[in-house]
Amino acid sequence: MMKSQNDLYYLTRMYERILDEVDVGIHAVDETGKTIIYNKKMMQMESMDLHDVIDKNLLDVFMFKDDQSSTLVKALQEGKITRNVKQTYFNNKGHEVTTINNTIPIYTAEKLEGAVEIANDVTKLERLIKGNMNKGSTKYTFDKIIGKSPAIKEVIEAAKRATRTSSYVLIVGDTGTGKELFSQSIHNGSSRLSGPYISQNCAALPDNLIESLLFGTKRGAFTGAVDTPGLFEQANGGTLLLDEINSLNLNLQAKLLRVLQEKSIRRIGDTKDTPVDVRVIANMNEDPIDAIAHLRLRKDLYYRLGVVTIFVPPLKDRKEDIPLLVENFIEKYNERFQMNVKGLSEEVKSSFLEYDWHGNVRELEHIIEAAMNIMMDEEYITYLHLPYQYRSKMQLKERMMPLSTVETFLKGNSDITVPLKDQMELFEKTYIEHVLSKHDFNISRAAKSLGLSRQSLQYRMKKLGI
Repeated sequence: MMKSQNDLYYLTRMYERILDEVDVGIHAVDETGKTIIYNKKMMQMESMDLHDVIDKNLLDVFMFKDDQSSTLVKALQEGKITRNVKQTYFNNKGHEVTTINNTIPIYTAEKLEGAVEIANDVTKLERLIKGNMNKGSTKYTFDKIIGKSPAIKEVIEAAKRATRTSSYVLIVGDTGTGKELFSQSIHNGSSRLSGPYISQNCAALPDNLIESLLFGTKRGAFTGAVDTPGLFEQANGGTLLLDEINSLNLNLQAKLLRVLQEKSIRRIGDTKDTPVDVRVIANMNEDPIDAIAHLRLRKDLYYRLGVVTIFVPPLKDRKEDIPLLVENFIEKYNERFQMNVKGLSEEVKSSFLEYDWHGNVRELEHIIEAAMNIMMDEEYITYLHLPYQYRSKMQLKERMMPLSTVETFLKGNSDITVPLKDQMELFEKTYIEHVLSKHDFNISRAAKSLGLSRQSLQYRMKKLGI
């Protein structure tokens, strides 16, 4: 029965609605390459509007890399179906797009009428993987590790000994202690120096992605899968750093253990093994015994990885290294910010030595950088330059004075035309004398009341002539 024009209108609208609701990109062209269907998902993937593409030849809209051609054009030229083909191209604004395509030529009565492409967007995934994979950028060697304390010197010597072999290494240390400095130094000091160095944070991606990223995929293994080498194959002849190894699920840890034992990998969806020569260095930020007890680390994987185990001490256990680290960070940011900061005030020095540094060396660097960001032409970092959250932790935040107290002080010292620095020193002296008197000149109790260390208060008393 013939459909009325009204029926065809509503049928067309229904087809359009369906096309816009599906979660894949659909792009169809006629036999000349002119776009006739372009759904909403495809617009989102390619960051294009309908009027940019519809009724236009796709080669006038999109640009393709020299070594690639449009899968739609190929379908028109060869009349063949292609499946799971990865394609990278550029939209009309020059933005890169990466898709995995299934492209089908359309025939009616054995005549080629056009082609349709069904595409899955992997642009964001490609960027995410690249952002979390550090390939070949090793800048640290043992002489870049700062510290002369017995604790850090012992670890450096142990790590240097590990450069002589290709045994697996497990580096354990709190967040911010500098574990990657040691892994890069081991790689750069070993015979694998000329080989690749690849770093992957295992907590940065979900398990299904990290598995394909580590071991690679074979075309057809799942929807959108293409032949892709994993990190083990890419690191062949070099070093692979697996950061936060304890974040992998136990099943994936079992597969990793097999690779370490057999020294071969099998891509997802493949039936054959590929031998690999990779030195694995693993990092974790908790005690491996605790991780095993709480089922975050397989015991057999720990024994396999921990042939050489290096424990990087927290900063609180090597506080004698703080002056050297501070000097290095000030020099670094002096050069970066074009400044001439000479060091820390005595007060900040003493407070740094008392602080527990839960964020370790990374926290220390962040404090120095933050302080230098708000400094003008001062030569020394004082506690007033430190970020508020750290001043609070160190119990060095300013004590707010009642307005009446300030007014009383000014009435007793009516000459306020002296320089502000002198006026502030006079006020500081008066207030410290007041607090000392209140605590019967017990320096320890007065220091606690002021939020200062005993040493800091004694320094101020000497400076102010109290």
